[in-house]
Amino acid sequence: MKRMASAARVSRSGKRATSPEMYVMCVNNESNPESLDLRKIYRATPDTEGAKHGYIRVFDESGEGYLYPMKYFIAVAPPKTLSRMARKAFS
Repeated sequence: MKRMASAARVSRSGKRATSPEMYVMCVNNESNPESLDLRKIYRATPDTEGAKHGYIRVFDESGEGYLYPMKYFIAVAPPKTLSRMARKAFS
């Protein structure tokens, strides 16, 4: 696990630029069993520097982003209705 700078950057206009968000499922936690739960879905963003070395930025429950090997995850696509269902569940 590598901790690197935040994925969000501040542009010249002073606004925070965010990377595209995606979701990944952990399929291998051999070197990080205490940090990664198998079959758990995590929020992730591409990391330009990390990708050069085979890593992806994955966010834990606290919102901290860490670099993990891409081979530990598979990309998953949540249903398009998820946000509508979530709003309904919390209202």
